[in-house]
Amino acid sequence: MSTPCRIFRMNSEKDFSTLLDLLAVRRKPDNDVEAAVREILAAVAARGDEALVDYTRRFDCPDFSQALLRVPQKELDVALKAVPKEDIEAITRAADNIRAFHEGQRERSTFATRPDGTVLGLMVTPVDRVGLYVPGGRSGETPLVSSLLMNALPALVAGVREIAVVSPPRRDGTLNTHILAAAGMLGLTEVYRVGSAWAIAALAVGTPTIRPTDVIAGPGNLYVAAAKRLLQGTVGIDAIAGPSEILVLADEQADPAWVAADMLSQAEHDPLAAALCVTDSTHLAETLANELEKQVKSLPRAEIARASLKDWGAIVLAPDMRLGVELANRIAPEHLELCVTEPWTLVSCIRHAGAIFLGGHSPESLADYFAGPNHVLPTLGTARFSSGLSVQTFCKRSNIIAASPAFTAQATAAVARLARLEGLEAHARSIEARQQRTPK
Repeated sequence: MSTPCRIFRMNSEKDFSTLLDLLAVRRKPDNDVEAAVREILAAVAARGDEALVDYTRRFDCPDFSQALLRVPQKELDVALKAVPKEDIEAITRAADNIRAFHEGQRERSTFATRPDGTVLGLMVTPVDRVGLYVPGGRSGETPLVSSLLMNALPALVAGVREIAVVSPPRRDGTLNTHILAAAGMLGLTEVYRVGSAWAIAALAVGTPTIRPTDVIAGPGNLYVAAAKRLLQGTVGIDAIAGPSEILVLADEQADPAWVAADMLSQAEHDPLAAALCVTDSTHLAETLANELEKQVKSLPRAEIARASLKDWGAIVLAPDMRLGVELANRIAPEHLELCVTEPWTLVSCIRHAGAIFLGGHSPESLADYFAGPNHVLPTLGTARFSSGLSVQTFCKRSNIIAASPAFTAQATAAVARLARLEGLEAHARSIEARQQRTPK
């Protein structure tokens, strides 16, 4: 039986470079995409809705018109009744879990009073308006309901007052009923039929139909990612999403069928997805290769999964789990599964991962849809310095300073001296002025 992915044998950290260099290729930007996106952003800024309609006609719906941009409330109401009861129940249960988890992330404003009466604090407030991008999913035939839930619920928990949802229309100008039903269930009333980079541009700079937002969140293709990267600073963004990735740390006791299934759950996403297993068991490595080949044959998206495994997949045989953990920390994967006998003993050794799944009964797909923690996670090694989507993504923090006369008086000399060290005379005079005149 052929081997569907590379197999590496690593004896020390010196051997990491081969795999790390291979994975690094996925980080290279596509300059052609960026140039095209710059043109799109300029067109939307200059022509607004007209540009949105033109691009949507060219790439999504030939008969599209400006009147179709916004989804009427009636369609949201009808969708809720049209979706099968079992689907609504599953969406509701998932939403309840996601909401409950994110409720625990709420931050409170904090204030501390000094003995002299000065009050110092941090005030936490949500942004006013958020834009959420929901990918089309195979021309609308595979609705990414989980993406809408994972992005909308943290914003709702944060207290965001206005949420605009954008998603590319199908060829007939409609959106998938499940997306509309999920939006309606969450109480989202502002939904637009528009996608790709031009939708991101509209959310950032605004058009006559779509008002600009403060933060944009949600995954998308290369054009969506490039638009978010170019507009960062004009608006806040969640992250620049890269291809999906999973790394499974597995020992002798791991079930190779389960490990293979978990690797394929990411490989089927995208030919650029990376599915890796690091193990200290020769037997598992050999069995896993056979299991991957057997399982991939029956997948509807077998061609995508095979390309992912061939180009970016790997089974790594390490002498011990210590080296395996260090390799995982160097890769900093989006999803890290600990399919080992005592997973809790390894958690404290993990420094970099978007999400960590402990034990054989915690597959990555459980968190993708249902468990509660967010599935929007850092990719391409960015877990070394960033975190997944959370309530904090949609909040900002303002410092509070309410100084007493006594505090300002005793600080005057030091502040003035520091200001003059930096050559900022007006700063020094600003605080000194408080001591030259006693307020009435």
